[in-house]
Amino acid sequence: MPTQQTDLQAPTASFQQQFHRRWSSLRDPHVRALAWLLDAPDLLDAHAPRWNGRIATLGVLSEMDITWLQALDKNPRELYLLINAQPSARLGRYAEKLLTFYLQQTGHLLAHNVQVRNGPNETIGEFDFLVHDEARSGAVHWEFATKFYLLESHRKQMQADAFVGPNLADSLGAKMDKIMQQQLMLSAHPAAAQYLPQPVTRAQALVKGWLFYAETTEAASVPAALGISTQHCRGFWCELSALEAGDGDRYLVLPRLEWLAPARAVASRTLSGAQLREAVQLLFSETLAPVMIAVCDVEGDVALERRRGFLVPDDWRGKAAQRVQHAVVQI
Repeated sequence: MPTQQTDLQAPTASFQQQFHRRWSSLRDPHVRALAWLLDAPDLLDAHAPRWNGRIATLGVLSEMDITWLQALDKNPRELYLLINAQPSARLGRYAEKLLTFYLQQTGHLLAHNVQVRNGPNETIGEFDFLVHDEARSGAVHWEFATKFYLLESHRKQMQADAFVGPNLADSLGAKMDKIMQQQLMLSAHPAAAQYLPQPVTRAQALVKGWLFYAETTEAASVPAALGISTQHCRGFWCELSALEAGDGDRYLVLPRLEWLAPARAVASRTLSGAQLREAVQLLFSETLAPVMIAVCDVEGDVALERRRGFLVPDDWRGKAAQRVQHAVVQI
């Protein structure tokens, strides 16, 4: 995938082009989100030495899966029933429901959200997903995460903690440490066996998401030692004050539950550069959280995402640097 540039007037990002072309027949937003989840590049490289074989991958979609998604788009009623059961505004929970639906429909799922308790008052942990292994003689434990991280700065010795969440409460390094050192060890706990439908033969992390870069060179120079896939989905980030809107560019502000797949929306929902600034300034007055936007191409009455990025408050960069420095000191 060509390195995505951070200039808002840059050439079209290849992943969005490929997605729109491959899934041009899909109209339902939830089915499009599911198609992204199943077909998007992994965030982490399953073959990187850092992970010791503990990264799961869904692999290439089969023709049967593609046909199934196309049929689902025409009649998504069962998917909506699952999504609307116990509705949540949490993106992770939404992505989890999408994956649950796929695994149920395709016969891969043994169980999900299985809590492990040590006595009536102590919860040890929870298995996100238990799926059949290849021989169907045991269970594979998947810890599932859909994450969005911004690279705070480019350093000669870049660490995973330099990729921070929009709200600065999380980092790629901290998340993967927790998964690898704690969550994937759950099946080894003596209390776990009684909750398992089959013995766990393998424990892995399945991680999807997008990474966002402030400078063009950074996306190309992420050290291989970090274990990040070279094909990962990527975008830009910049301060609102640094936004350079091109003449005629159209934008979407993406609500959290629309962060997964490249956006497809009615053209009337798009904003001009001036309208975008006004909308984002209003959001910043209510919360200081970065705002996800899509830069769109308009074709008739349809807007298709060309690129995406986070617009951050003017003080976000300094706060992110402090967050990363604190993480480095803790190491």
